[in-house]
Amino acid sequence: MGGAVSAGEDNDELIDNLKEAQYIRTDLVEQAFRAIDRADYYLEEFKENAYKDLAWKHGNIHLSAPCIYSEVMEALDLQPGLSFLNLGSGTGYLSSMVGLILGPFGVNHGVELHSDVTEYAKQKLDVFIRTSDSFDKFDFCEPSFVTGNCLEIAPDCCQYDRVYCGAGVQKEHEEYMKNLLKVGGILVMPLEEKLTKITRTGPSAWETKKILAVSFAPLVQPCRSESGQSRLVQLPPPAVRSLQDLARLAIRGSIKRAMRQEATRGGGLKNTPMFKRRRVRRRRMETIVFLDKEVFASRISNPSDDTSCEDAEEDRREVAERTLQETKPEPPVNFLRQRVLRLPLPDPLKYYLLYYREK
Repeated sequence: MGGAVSAGEDNDELIDNLKEAQYIRTDLVEQAFRAIDRADYYLEEFKENAYKDLAWKHGNIHLSAPCIYSEVMEALDLQPGLSFLNLGSGTGYLSSMVGLILGPFGVNHGVELHSDVTEYAKQKLDVFIRTSDSFDKFDFCEPSFVTGNCLEIAPDCCQYDRVYCGAGVQKEHEEYMKNLLKVGGILVMPLEEKLTKITRTGPSAWETKKILAVSFAPLVQPCRSESGQSRLVQLPPPAVRSLQDLARLAIRGSIKRAMRQEATRGGGLKNTPMFKRRRVRRRRMETIVFLDKEVFASRISNPSDDTSCEDAEEDRREVAERTLQETKPEPPVNFLRQRVLRLPLPDPLKYYLLYYREK
């Protein structure tokens, strides 16, 4: 599924294409997509395909096409402080983007069928928290992942404001999915080959909207244990933040507000210049002609090659442009980190405020 937009050279160009095609329509969704590089969730040997609008699968690891994730994020209508349940959470890519919008007082849970994929998601989450430049730009709601079949969630689990299912749902499981929602909540899932948005408007009232035609692998039916009982999935309990953690959030928030005020007044927080994308230029073409067993090499002339003066000018322009394009900007500055490290505090407390991040 996918192929609705052109491939990008990098994550930003992919997002540009999704915006142009109206798959990404709101600022919050755009910021979340730009903050997390899709390629970071690919295995190294497959990263060359990360910015194509295509689904990717390797073993149990799976990512939906960017256009699908865009429609899902827009349909969920995410807001800070909401609770979110991701059924078939996979690599954690979608859950991490959602976490950037939910903020520190949201709830972010994922259920994944395959234990190896759950471990993969946890590893990717750890790398994001430790190394991503985006982590300090947002107040993050860290996802919690559990392994199990999402059709076997314990009946006494809490309900959620937002639910997404990343596998095809048959009509017989529609009511089960709806019951995971709070009143006022939104459920997005592939239902009978249509990406569907269901809003719970009352205890037994629903509004349904078909978004687009999709093709998803169906939900895996539960397997009974040897005793014949279901293996119930226990979702994480609601987390209660410690006073120490709340203080860290408050201090980081105060520093960020001060930085924004300085930037508004022109206080010197400058954005790193955008990297100029490489443009495709016309080049001369050498042609080799094969006739039976003989090989003749000849250069096919181009109308633009009429004069040597034009050739020289073209070469000069090309060299100058290549030099400009290959001059990379300075790495982005983490202003929050700089401010924290300058605080008159003991080093262990500074590193706690920075979540012990590597950079």
